[in-house]
Amino acid sequence: MIGNPDFLTGRGQDQAPEFQELDSPEGELHLRFYVSSGDEFALPATGIREVISPSPDRITPIPNVSPLLLGTLNVRGRVIWVADLGQFLGDSTPLSTDRPEISVIAVEDQDTMLGLAVDRIVGMEWLDVEEVQMPSNVPDSMAPFLRGEWFLKEEKGRFLRLLDQVAILRSARWAA
Repeated sequence: MIGNPDFLTGRGQDQAPEFQELDSPEGELHLRFYVSSGDEFALPATGIREVISPSPDRITPIPNVSPLLLGTLNVRGRVIWVADLGQFLGDSTPLSTDRPEISVIAVEDQDTMLGLAVDRIVGMEWLDVEEVQMPSNVPDSMAPFLRGEWFLKEEKGRFLRLLDQVAILRSARWAA
């Protein structure tokens, strides 16, 4: 019975072979999310270590550090800094921590990991990087951290901006 090849494939003598075509995704996998101002961004999935949703009381505030930093978070024994990504990019609206969970995107480059706190996460999506355009009309505070942007046809006048997580991690703004 088990040695019969039809047993392994689930086909009997009277069944024709079934082939299911899988749609091959176009582009690269990205995580889409919003910051407090309502602007939408994306990060390449390859640069994301993990996405976590801790309660605000798990983020320990640290005195005398950059106001961009919300504090530290212990993730399976590793302490990572958590930053308000919206404020880092120049938003005047701070992230509200008065909620049950905060969405944190942990990005990593070499041995440096940083948690980017965002307003809400949309989800994963395959995006065609060939369609990325040079950013237009972006604040100077945001420009060094953008790889480009997609124009969202379904939402008039809206852009999905692609961030460079390595530029964010290596920024001199963290020392401020």
